[in-house]
Amino acid sequence: MERKRRYELKERAVKQAETRQRIVDATVALHREVGPARTTISEVARRAGVGRVTVYNHFPDDEALLGACSQQFVEQSPPPDPAEWKAVKDPDARLRSALAEVYDYYRDNEAILANVGRDAAIVPALAAVLERSGAAERQAAMADVLMAGRKLRGKRERRTRAAIGLALAFGTWQRLTGEEGLKDGEAAKLMARAVDAA
Repeated sequence: MERKRRYELKERAVKQAETRQRIVDATVALHREVGPARTTISEVARRAGVGRVTVYNHFPDDEALLGACSQQFVEQSPPPDPAEWKAVKDPDARLRSALAEVYDYYRDNEAILANVGRDAAIVPALAAVLERSGAAERQAAMADVLMAGRKLRGKRERRTRAAIGLALAFGTWQRLTGEEGLKDGEAAKLMARAVDAA
């Protein structure tokens, strides 16, 4: 009897995990399609094949759901790892290689990054999740690796760091490849030259 009860509890836990995953999958898909601000719990529930109450049972507030979505997105689409860039000793070659990798990442994830970036200003729970996600720290770590070996001081160091920050920004890539019509490689070369000119 005890074995049967344990089996039933385990089966129930598996079903709950599957339901939770369907909810997260539906939410991430909606964030990609329409953005977090336009994602409704009703539509999440419909796509996940559950009721609204079930969504709230798994995720009692917006931050819980957004946090689960953010975690899944980073696990499935990890951003470039600046630690791998350290193998390239020449700072200029490292920058060109890093920008190519970052811009590929932006291209692959453009829809969701654009929607999340746009909506963070109007969805407080999303802004809170993004602040805790470590994105700003990752961006700073990228800049640190790209500054290494440049042997700059004072004003030139500040300008170069600012140019690198601008080159790494999603908005910069979006402007250059969208509104200005550059290809990713052209945008990377342009920004590498801008950093060099700084």
